[in-house]
Amino acid sequence: MIDTHCHLASADYDADRGEVLQRAWAAGLSHIVVIGESPVAAAAALELAASDPRLSATAGIHPHDAKDWSPGSAGWLARSLADPRVVAAGEMGLDYHYDHSPREAQHAAFRAQLALAAQAARPVIIHAREADDDVAAILRSDARTPVVLHSFSSGPALLRAGLDLGHYLSFSGMVTFRNWALDDAVRAVPLERMLLETDGPYLAPVPHRGKRNEPAFMKHTAERIAAVRGIDAAELIAATSKNARTLFGTRLNEAR
Repeated sequence: MIDTHCHLASADYDADRGEVLQRAWAAGLSHIVVIGESPVAAAAALELAASDPRLSATAGIHPHDAKDWSPGSAGWLARSLADPRVVAAGEMGLDYHYDHSPREAQHAAFRAQLALAAQAARPVIIHAREADDDVAAILRSDARTPVVLHSFSSGPALLRAGLDLGHYLSFSGMVTFRNWALDDAVRAVPLERMLLETDGPYLAPVPHRGKRNEPAFMKHTAERIAAVRGIDAAELIAATSKNARTLFGTRLNEAR
C-alpha cells in the first residue's frame, strides 16, 4: 500500500513517529507521501524524506493560509518543487467552510500554485471544502498538470470535473464512517484513477475512529473500498499503488 496523503510531520506524531513508521511498514505499506501544506510543514516533510527513501514530501500553501501568499511564497514554492524529494505541489485549493482566508485570496493563491506546478511538471494535491463549483471551474480553466482530489467527499459537480479531466481521486477513512453516503462516487471512479490515503493524523477509519490516525490503519479503508467495488482488497491495493507510482514518479519507483 501507498499512503498518498499523511501529515506525518505533524506534532501529533512527535512522541512516537519512529514507532508509527515501524507499524506502517509491518502493515504492508511501501511508501508514504508526507504533506507539506506550509513552508514550515514542507521543511519538516523534507527532513523526513531525507531520512528514509520510503518517504516523499510535498510543498504548497493551504487555502487557510492563502491570505499570506506573496511573490516570496511563489519563489519558495518554485525552489521547493525543484527538489527531487518533493513529488507534488500542495495541498492547495479552496475552503469555504472555515474561510480563514478571503475567497479572493484563496483563488489567487490556488491559480498561482497551479501555474508553478505546471512549470515544474509536478502533480497537484487539492483541498476542496464546500467550494465544489469554484474548484471545478478553476481546474477546467487550467488542466496542464495532473491533480489529486484528496480525501474525496464532494458532490457530483467536482466528481464529474475530476473524471472529465482525467484526474485522480483519493479516498480516506471517511469511507468507513456510518454517515458516509458516497459509495456511488467510489464506484464511479475508474480503478486506474483511484488512490488511497490516511490524511493522518485526521479521519481514522473504523474501528479506530476517534483516535489519532496513522498509516497502518489504511488497510481498513482499502478493505471497505474493495467491498464497495466488489473486488479483492489485494487487487485494489495493487492498482492504487501502481497509480501512485505512475503519478508521483521516480522517487516512489526507486524506493520499491
